[in-house]
Amino acid sequence: MLFNSYSFFIFFIVIYGLFWLLPGWPAKKILLLIASYFFYAAWNPPYVLILLASTVLDWYLARLIGRTDNPRQRKFLLLGSLFCNLGLLGYFKYGNFLLENFQSLCNMLGTTYHPATWNVVLPIGISFYTFASLSYTVDVYRKDIRSDWKFTDYALFVSFFPHLVAGPIVRASALLPQIEKPKLPNGNQVGWGMALLCFGLVSKVVMADSIFTPVVDHVFAHPDRFHFVSAWIAAFSFSGQIYYDFSGYSLCAIGLATSFGFWFPDNFRYPYAASGFSDFWRRWHVSLSSWLRDYLYIPLGGNRHGELRTYVSLTLTMLIGGLWHGASWMFVLWGALHGMYLALERKLQTSSLRPILPATAKYLLVFLIVTLTWIPFRANDPHQALEMLQALVNTSEIETVSINDIVAMLAILATLRWQIFMREKRLENFFSGIGFKQQVAALSLALFTLFLCSGNSDSNAFIYFQF
Repeated sequence: MLFNSYSFFIFFIVIYGLFWLLPGWPAKKILLLIASYFFYAAWNPPYVLILLASTVLDWYLARLIGRTDNPRQRKFLLLGSLFCNLGLLGYFKYGNFLLENFQSLCNMLGTTYHPATWNVVLPIGISFYTFASLSYTVDVYRKDIRSDWKFTDYALFVSFFPHLVAGPIVRASALLPQIEKPKLPNGNQVGWGMALLCFGLVSKVVMADSIFTPVVDHVFAHPDRFHFVSAWIAAFSFSGQIYYDFSGYSLCAIGLATSFGFWFPDNFRYPYAASGFSDFWRRWHVSLSSWLRDYLYIPLGGNRHGELRTYVSLTLTMLIGGLWHGASWMFVLWGALHGMYLALERKLQTSSLRPILPATAKYLLVFLIVTLTWIPFRANDPHQALEMLQALVNTSEIETVSINDIVAMLAILATLRWQIFMREKRLENFFSGIGFKQQVAALSLALFTLFLCSGNSDSNAFIYFQF
C-alpha cells in the first residue's frame, strides 16, 4: 500500500476517523497496531509473520538482557539478537547475491557449479524494521533504555505504519516513551502533519515521478545512444529524482506521525547544500547515517585509535552502508566512493593543503561529485555505469534537448537555490513565518499540481521500498 495511492487515502481516512472515535489511549494504540499490520499485509500477507517473529524475538531477548547483570549472559543474548536479525537480512536480502558470487568464484577456479534458483521474495522494508528492532536490543544492552516495555507498545514501535517500510529509522528511545504516555494531537499538529503529507506527496508525484523520472529512465535505459548534454541532464535529474522520492516519503511519514501526535526526527536537512561530505551525511538520510555512526562506526573505534584506524572505520562503515542499500556490487562501489571522500576530506582538514573556497563553490562542488557518485547507485551493472560515464564525455555531437530536459534542469537549479537558502532553516519555522495568505497559496498550489500529476501515481513505488 503506497502513500501515493487511492487505497492508502481510504485506509488513512478510516483509521484516522476510528482513532478519534475510540475512547482511551490503550484502545487507540491497539487500533494503530492492527492498522499497521494490515498496512504491511496489504503487500504480502504471509510476510507479516516475519515482522511478528522479529518483534517477538527482540522484545523477549531485550527483557532477558535487562533482567541479568551477568556480562557473559548479556553478551550472549545480544549476540543472539544480532545473529537472528542479521541472519534474517542475510537470507532474504543477500542470499541470492552470495550464491551468485560463490558460483562465479567456483567458475573462476575451474569448478562447474549450478545451484538451484533462489526464488525468495525480499520482504518490503526488512532493512528498516530490523535495524529499528536491533537498535533496541543494543540500547538495552548498553543500559541506555529500560527493557520492561509492554509487548503491544514495543510491537507498535516496530510496525507503526508511517515508518515501517522506508523509515525514518526511529529509535526505541525516541518513540517508545511517546507510545507509552497517553496523548492526543492538538490542532497545530494535525494541521502541520497534513501539510507535510501534502508536501511529501508533491515531492514524490510531481517532482520525482513527473519531472525527473522520465528523463532518467529514457537515458539510463540505453546510455550508449546519448551524448554529453543528455547524459549530464539525466545524471543531474537522478540526483533530483532520488532526493525528492526519498525525502518525499520521509515527509509523508513524519506528517502522518505528527497527525497522530507523535514526533519523528527530520530525515533530510537540505543535503545538496552540504559544504563537505561529512556535512552531506549529516543531512542525507539522517536516521541511517546516525544509526551507522552510533552502532557501527563508533564500536569499530571511530576516531579514538589513531589516524589509520579512523580511515579503516570510515571505509568499513560506508561499505556496509552501501551494501545495506541492496545486494549488488554497485551499491558497495557507491559506499566505497563515499568512504574515500570522507577519508580524503578528513586528511585535507588536518593538512596544510586544505582548499579555501567560497561557500557557494563548496556546495556546487559537493553536489557535482555526489551526482557523479549516484551513477553506480542507479546503474544496473558496471557496464551500464561505464556507458553512462562515457556518455558524459562524448562530445561528438550536440543534441537537441527536449522540453522535459529543460524542465528537469530548471527544477534542479531551483532545488539547489532553495536548499542553499534553507540550509540553516527548518521547514516548519519557515512555513509558520510566511503568513496565513502565503500558507494557503502554497498549499493550494501543492494540491493543484498534485491533482494535475496524479494520474499514474498508483504505479510508481518509492525507490527505497527495494531496500
